[in-house]
Formats: sequence, structure tokens, C-alpha cells
Amino acid sequence: MKRIIPDEFVQSVYEIDFNELQRRGVKGAIVDLDNTLVESTRPDATPKLVSWLDQLQGLGFKVMIVSNNKRTRVSKFAQPLRVPYIHRAKKPLSPAFKRAMRKMEIQPEQTVVIGDQLFTDVLGGNTLGLHTILVVPVSQSEGTFTKVNRLAERVVFRWMKQKGLLGWEEQK
Repeated sequence: MKRIIPDEFVQSVYEIDFNELQRRGVKGAIVDLDNTLVESTRPDATPKLVSWLDQLQGLGFKVMIVSNNKRTRVSKFAQPLRVPYIHRAKKPLSPAFKRAMRKMEIQPEQTVVIGDQLFTDVLGGNTLGLHTILVVPVSQSEGTFTKVNRLAERVVFRWMKQKGLLGWEEQK
């Protein structure tokens, strides 16, 4: 069960304290796309997200989008932002996470994984010993596979709540 418990819970990517992460030696962020950065139906970044990415890069962070979605979806979103990406990542499997770290030229202890799903983003990051941050999904609109994952997540969130491990129970 420990592999699906994130190191941090936040309401959105905008609440992450990157100054603190930087003090702890983090240099790069592997970030999920759909329902982490924007709604799965939004084709491009919001002005607020563009500003957030600029701030991160201004702090010296390397950022890579790692998504299980198709190339078309991920590339159309990431390319205008000039953010590197990996599509069809097959999270939670490790290869895409390892490839992202190699491309960013960072080590596991220098990496944070940010996403909205326990069984893809958090499990994948924790398997490699990466710092994981779970965000509240930005939308309720999701694909069939994600809906199935959400049902399993509800069971885990109930267990986490009973153990006092849930940092945002009002959302679940």
C-alpha cells in the first residue's frame, strides 16, 4: 500500500512549493497532462498555466510532460509551450519515468512526479523512489479507463482516511 501513498497532497499544481523542493535538491518535474495541468478536453494551456511553467523554468527547474495519452493530444499541447514530452507512457511502468529523467539529466533524488492519479502517477513515481505529489483532478470529465481507476482510488482513499493519511478528504 505504501507505493500508492503520495509524499504530498495539494489542491492544484499552483499550490506546490517549488522553492522548498529546490532547497531539498529537486531539479526536475515529471508532470502528468490530463486533469493535472488542464482538463482532458482543453487543447491548450491556460494563461495561468503558461505563467506557472515560466516561473518553474525561471527557478531553473526542468519540466517534462509524461502522459499515457496519444501523441496527437500530448504534442499539440506541449509543443507550443516548448515543453518536452513522452506520450503513451504506460504509467505506472518505470521506463517512461526513467527516460524522462535521462532526458532531463537528473537523478531520482532530484525528481518530483506530479499527477492526479494514484495508480499511474503516484505508483509509478514511488516505485522508483521519486518524490510524488498528488493533485486534485481539475475536471470530472474522464475516459473509461480513468473512471475505473477512480473507483479503485475511492477504496484506497477510504483506507487512507481511516489511517489519518488523507490530506484533502473534503475532496474525496
